Amino acid sequence: MTADAWAEAALEVIAESGMETVAVESLARRLGVTKGSFYWHFANRQALIQAALDHWERRETDEVLARVSQERDPRKRLARLFREADGSRRAGRLYLALTGAMENHPIQTVVRRVMDHRVQFLRECYTAMGLSAGEAWRRAVLAYSVFLGTLQLRRDAPELIPIGDDFHEYMHFIGEALIPGYSRDLVHV
Repeated sequence: MTADAWAEAALEVIAESGMETVAVESLARRLGVTKGSFYWHFANRQALIQAALDHWERRETDEVLARVSQERDPRKRLARLFREADGSRRAGRLYLALTGAMENHPIQTVVRRVMDHRVQFLRECYTAMGLSAGEAWRRAVLAYSVFLGTLQLRRDAPELIPIGDDFHEYMHFIGEALIPGYSRDLVHV
């Protein structure tokens, strides 16, 4: 069992039932391994939590932004980011569980760093479109607010978020609202 597998299992538990339910013994049962496997990789539960946070940040922010950054046109870059941002029910539950545990300083540090990195990326995209610094910042915050709201809705009222073809139409609507000069040609659905 790898450290990443333990971290991913911890993230699953956090998404399902919150930070406080992450326990070495139950994770070992879930993974079908002994607690000894845990101690091979981690000194304690806090080390596992930190590894899980690092894994989440790398997968959900660093890797996504690296892929999206390959797009030169800032409008296309934003459209691709909106497509690739994980707005799944699990992602929403996980993000909201992490933000709900922000009284824990290590969690607060990572969540805030992720938020700042994402908003800064959005701001850079809007600036690259020729918007003023103030307008780029406002649009970046708005776009991130829409993302967070979508996560919240996926968790609390999933029936409000369309599925299938209706979801693609909804994403076009978001693109029209958030990307100046948006056209359906920017995305390949």
